[in-house]
Amino acid sequence: MKKNIQHHLVSMIALAIVFVSTSSYAEKLGIVINEDNSHFYTSRTAEEMTLEGLNAFVDQYEGTEVSHLFLSTNSMKSSFASTSREAIWELGEQEMPTGAGKQWMDNARLLHERGLDPFAVWIARSREKGIEPWLSMRMNDLHEVPNVKSYMHSTFWVNNPQFWRIPNDKRGGYSSRALDFGHPEVREHAMSFVRELLERYDPDGLELDWMRFGWHFKAGEEAQGAEILNDFMREVRQLTKEWSVKRGHPIKLSARVPAHPDAARGLGMDGVLWVQEGLVDMLTPCPFWTSSDFDIPVELWKERIGASVKKVVIAPGLEHNTRAHSGGAPIANDLASTRGFAASAWYRGADQIYLFNYMDSETRPVSASDYRILVENGLGKKLVTTETRRHIQAYRDTVPSGFDSGIKLPADPASEVAFTINIGKKPKKQAVTFVAGLAKRDGMLAATFDVTINGTPCVAMTDAIELGKYPGVARAVQFTCPPKFVQAGYNEIRIQQSGGDAQQIIWAEIRVDGK
Repeated sequence: MKKNIQHHLVSMIALAIVFVSTSSYAEKLGIVINEDNSHFYTSRTAEEMTLEGLNAFVDQYEGTEVSHLFLSTNSMKSSFASTSREAIWELGEQEMPTGAGKQWMDNARLLHERGLDPFAVWIARSREKGIEPWLSMRMNDLHEVPNVKSYMHSTFWVNNPQFWRIPNDKRGGYSSRALDFGHPEVREHAMSFVRELLERYDPDGLELDWMRFGWHFKAGEEAQGAEILNDFMREVRQLTKEWSVKRGHPIKLSARVPAHPDAARGLGMDGVLWVQEGLVDMLTPCPFWTSSDFDIPVELWKERIGASVKKVVIAPGLEHNTRAHSGGAPIANDLASTRGFAASAWYRGADQIYLFNYMDSETRPVSASDYRILVENGLGKKLVTTETRRHIQAYRDTVPSGFDSGIKLPADPASEVAFTINIGKKPKKQAVTFVAGLAKRDGMLAATFDVTINGTPCVAMTDAIELGKYPGVARAVQFTCPPKFVQAGYNEIRIQQSGGDAQQIIWAEIRVDGK
């Protein structure tokens, strides 16, 4: 008994030493970029599946504002030779893919055959280059679930349709075919992969990506499932503590959850409690994928968390694309909308900015040259308030049944329409413009509108010429807003049609010009 107590005390002391120690690269809170589980393999040739090719991926971020690389390890299958689930190249009875899917399989297998583990290489290289290497685990990936024979699906998922949210669902819906974490077998399947990642690799942190995808319990039972995920998080936290001692440095834990704390709790992902219990070091409130969310209430998260907020990094996440409403056309975020997101997030108390699907090609939302501007200049608090930024009216894409998703569009301006848009810090003598995008309708060009900001009239300008920035928009009317009446944080825009045939608004944003 005495030896056990002594051993426990030694372990606790060692753990305390580990968690107070920091390294130089851990002190920088720049941009987090999540590298997904397939992009590297589908964007490179077989000739680049080498140690040099793996290192080059990390090297592009050396000396930039990218401080964290979150390396996604899996969908249902893993992108390495896992012992707890199939690797992506292990086809079994599934259909052979073509195109990018085949390239993913072939290149991942080629690295394995050459004795190269990409995640081990990337972790080591990131540390060399002063970047924090984290592993990211997708907790409930549902890519291609309408096709049960897809190469992406694991044997566990295929052979256990009784564990789906809607058991043996025949309709092929994405959320209905998610695995239900109410089953202990599902939790063990996930936990075995967590254990493998920590045993196999030596990252600075582990992210549990609960937003790939965001449905983990039977419909109507999500809120009750929160305690199940709480216990799951407690077990993972204990594992990271144990491996922190073994590795001799902190292995932190993070989670991606829905953008609003009540939506997160209502879907079983109680991020507030996870922070309060010390289960996570970083929390990323974010959308799923359908659209970016420009109204993530960071201040509400911090209020709910309370005193424990000092122990966590709140890193709101931005997606690759934006839709104005659930049925709207998507458009990739540009530098200005990315900066607009960051400006609002900083103002509301964010500690860090997280970019999902902002990879170096394919899903890169900006041009190659703008991508270099993004990673090299970053999204710092000063920069994003001095460069042109866009604040877009979007919506929440992952919420419980009955929860307000914030959808304001499409809208009929024959009756007054109101938008409440958070722009972050008050502009300093910068031009502020409200843009409303109209659907194609008869009389569209002759229609006129009245607009106010916080109750003060705005002045009509010439229409925007570059309609490519506004998906589906046939005419973009613009109004200059008097700087004196533009305020920090939320601004209320009201627009009403004053003349012409009835029109429809399908896009709305506030643009703040750079200095």
